[in-house]
Amino acid sequence: MRRALTIAGSDSGGGAGIQADLKTFTAFQVYGMSVITAVTAQNTLGVQEVRVMPPEFVASQLHSVLSDIGTDTVKTGMLATKEIVEIVSQVLDEFQIKKIVVDPIMVAHSGDRLLEEGAVEALRDLLLPLAKVITPNLEEASVLCRERVEDVNGMREAARKIREMGPEFVLIKGGHLSSPRAIDILYDGVKFEVKDNPRVPTNNAHGAGCTLSAAIAAGLAKGQDVKEAVEIAQRYTFAAIRSSFGLGKGRGPVNHFVKP
Repeated sequence: MRRALTIAGSDSGGGAGIQADLKTFTAFQVYGMSVITAVTAQNTLGVQEVRVMPPEFVASQLHSVLSDIGTDTVKTGMLATKEIVEIVSQVLDEFQIKKIVVDPIMVAHSGDRLLEEGAVEALRDLLLPLAKVITPNLEEASVLCRERVEDVNGMREAARKIREMGPEFVLIKGGHLSSPRAIDILYDGVKFEVKDNPRVPTNNAHGAGCTLSAAIAAGLAKGQDVKEAVEIAQRYTFAAIRSSFGLGKGRGPVNHFVKP
């Protein structure tokens, strides 16, 4: 049985965060485990409230899982604070976890801040050097690079700069590009691989980023190399968006029931 651990925040609405990750792991038939960094009061309309876990409790959760069950891969999502980024990096390094997918969640689609300003430096300095893959969207890439990323050329340059921070692979997600196509760029330090999909006309794409990174982690847990894991994860996420459904009064979730 392959194992995957998600370190992220809880989405009470079920569309993103821990809930989306565990649904994705299950779709890929990987045993999912979780370390919760924050609990949100959240629905399809946005984030109403956030309660961040104490860093020492995050560390306790990590030690409980890794010292007993272990894991084949780790995916990080919402880490919230500098102290949590520091403790997560420390424990993952302590247990010599090699397959780490970092989804550098900073701001919710609703505009709510999910990563403190001071935590970005810790992310750059401590977690990215441990990462196998990082999956920033345009806004997250802009924050990491300290300059605006707005087009495909900017995505390529951002990928170069982010890879210099330590991750082995950088996947820049272009879903927010102002174009009729959704373009992702994967960079391994030598070659750029561009994935180009038609943009799906839907408002129900909540959790798409979490789903993509969790699917990559699941693929790595199953022994796929990064490029294969990314390609399969992209297909799964595109199908999940294309078949997404409306729940609630706002932005509905992607459909995790599709087959990888």
